[in-house]
Amino acid sequence: MVKWIPWQLIAKRASKAYGFSNPLDTLDRVRRFSQPSETAEPIELLRAGFAFHSRGLVNTKAIQNNLDWVWPYWVTRQFDPKDVSFVPRAFSFSHINLTHRNWTAVGLPNSSAYGIVDPRGLVTPFHDSWSIDFWVVDDEGKVMFPSQLPDAEQALAIDELPCVRTRCERDDLRLQTIVRSTLAENGQERVEVVAQASCESGGYLVASLRPYNPEGIQFIDRIETDEERGEWRVNDSQTVRLIGDIEGYLVSNYEQGDVSHLIGDVVEKAPRIECSAGMATAAALSRIEPGRTCQLRVLASPERTIPVSDSKDVKRSERRANAIWAESMGRNARLELSDNRVKTLYDQACSTLVLLSPEDIYPGPYTYRRFWFRDACLIAHALLRIGQHEACRRALSRFPERQTLKGYYLSQEGEWDSNGQVLWIYEQYEQLAGEAIPEECYAGVRKAINWFNGMRVSAEGTRWHGLLPAGFSAEHFGPNDYYYWDDFWAIGGLEAAAQLCLRHGDENLAQKASNLAVDMRQSVEASIESNPVFHKRSSMPASPNRRMDSGAIGSLVSDYPLQLFDAGDVRVRRSVEWILENCFVDGAFFQDMIHSGLNVYLTLDVAQTLLRLGDRRWRGLLDRCAELASPTGQWPEAIHPITLGGCMGDGQHAWAAAEWVMLVRNAFVREEKGCLVLGSGVESDWLPEGKTASFGYTPTSVGDCRVSFERKGDRLEVSIDFRKENGTARWRLAVPGYENLKGVGSARAMASSVVEARETVANGASSRS
Repeated sequence: MVKWIPWQLIAKRASKAYGFSNPLDTLDRVRRFSQPSETAEPIELLRAGFAFHSRGLVNTKAIQNNLDWVWPYWVTRQFDPKDVSFVPRAFSFSHINLTHRNWTAVGLPNSSAYGIVDPRGLVTPFHDSWSIDFWVVDDEGKVMFPSQLPDAEQALAIDELPCVRTRCERDDLRLQTIVRSTLAENGQERVEVVAQASCESGGYLVASLRPYNPEGIQFIDRIETDEERGEWRVNDSQTVRLIGDIEGYLVSNYEQGDVSHLIGDVVEKAPRIECSAGMATAAALSRIEPGRTCQLRVLASPERTIPVSDSKDVKRSERRANAIWAESMGRNARLELSDNRVKTLYDQACSTLVLLSPEDIYPGPYTYRRFWFRDACLIAHALLRIGQHEACRRALSRFPERQTLKGYYLSQEGEWDSNGQVLWIYEQYEQLAGEAIPEECYAGVRKAINWFNGMRVSAEGTRWHGLLPAGFSAEHFGPNDYYYWDDFWAIGGLEAAAQLCLRHGDENLAQKASNLAVDMRQSVEASIESNPVFHKRSSMPASPNRRMDSGAIGSLVSDYPLQLFDAGDVRVRRSVEWILENCFVDGAFFQDMIHSGLNVYLTLDVAQTLLRLGDRRWRGLLDRCAELASPTGQWPEAIHPITLGGCMGDGQHAWAAAEWVMLVRNAFVREEKGCLVLGSGVESDWLPEGKTASFGYTPTSVGDCRVSFERKGDRLEVSIDFRKENGTARWRLAVPGYENLKGVGSARAMASSVVEARETVANGASSRS
């Protein structure tokens, strides 16, 4: 019945009656910027955008009328008219965080429960929850609110469970917080904060419940204080325990104002507060004696109660969680390098990958704690290459439940890259892990291959004949179109599927996949070569209908990671040169569309293409991405080119971490058509006299490999070691500035072998070879 209701007529008459423009006319005009597609708008993004701007509308109402409250760091900066982060409100429908989307996750191994910490130590203990903040107030009335400080010191430690340390200082007021996730004896997960404060004249360390997080308002309707247990119960469901000497508790609602206004006043005790606006706040005050340090331990649990644990229980639980984390991190390929910044970022990136792959693989701990095949497959590839086979297999085993009856691997409608990516990572897994993918995964391969036949566009005489349909693809390329990104993934996935099927003894299906890959390759190459852009520049735009723009970055997937063309292919070289000349801002790739920021993972992808071309400019891109990392070693999805804060997506983006791991790994050892290329990115500054630079063990097609480089005078000593060797290894030594050497032999015979290369005259003399 619903489909027979004349919605278009109703909308037209209603808009006319109330003086609005017809929304259907507007939608029709918007769609004219895109190619016709069965999925006109990305529903997942519309859903996420609606939730985002719904909160933004609340932010608009709650914040600008109450600027005397203590707000989080991003609000403090965006509402300061003298700050470069200032965002005018004017006619804006909603106010959202577009200048400082930065945070760092804490969590436990194999768990999808993450707390996050913002750049000034604001702790959001649960997914999309309210937060806990810490302040220092001295007896003379001086106050330190970390969110209002221009500077703070922050670091991420991963020696044991990940923990974020934040240090703030204003005159003689000092505050340090250490945040991590912990495990109770009964297995209950919780976020723990240890706060320490001092001030010369004496004062108070304040812990405060805040009705917001790094994206905006998150309602607190009720707070109940239990002074005897030292607890707050929030919204009748979550609990915060305060362990330390608490001198007093304060609560407030929206009508009374922020609880920060009550500090220092004599107020009547109120064990419970309710707020119809959802803006309840609370504070607990712990005394700081003059010249001494006060410590407060705070536990936040998603449950109504926190079991009391004695010190032995706490230590036992800590040891158990630390052991699990150490075991998981111990599987990672190890990097030894004198460049401490690169090494630290590599270790922290590995930590991010491990943390965000509990079962499904997540691109981020907060905004992107959801599933996309695209992100999952690329992150899974990095997990494979550092030796995290178990996490990769666990994620792959969940892929079949998302495959439709027609064979489409569906995470978001209208994204046609997923089938190619899934087939590709299935083959990568078997090749690198040395074991078959789960049976249920292989059971879907035939349907996935057949899906391509039913999806290809039949439109003789057009530049998109034989391609996949128009869609919004990776969403940041622009409006719906016939994106080459989708087709390159299809070709790469089908070629991988052919190898996969052969390994499983399914020769007929392997031949079908191979033939389809050849046919699609011919269609794509014919499309590219018939494009006026190719005739003018010999470069590859994003689609048959586009000029060269920042969306062309998607076509470079043909080079990395798929290697569909030979290294040095003119189409790749001309494309990457155009992108470097026209799409880079301050040394990093600037994505004009959607992201509108510096994009680290795409910058690193360009670096991968340069590395494969033998172009030493790749190193400048790696160094620039290192500079763009947050103090805790994280990259948001996109970075504001002026504030250098996050301006898009999650504040801790796992895809960026994956590409950092892959570029460092490929600098030491990568593969070209079955040949190991050794040291093509090991530059002279990574080889100080008497220091070893090494990477491994990393899975390759011929076994797990570890390579080490040590400079001795004008000679370079290269050690190659294999474990889990698998067949014959061809190798090529390509360290910049040293003679190129080649060899071949069984991986077993090469184990622990040593090769020497002499320095050439050109070593270090050029930034490009």
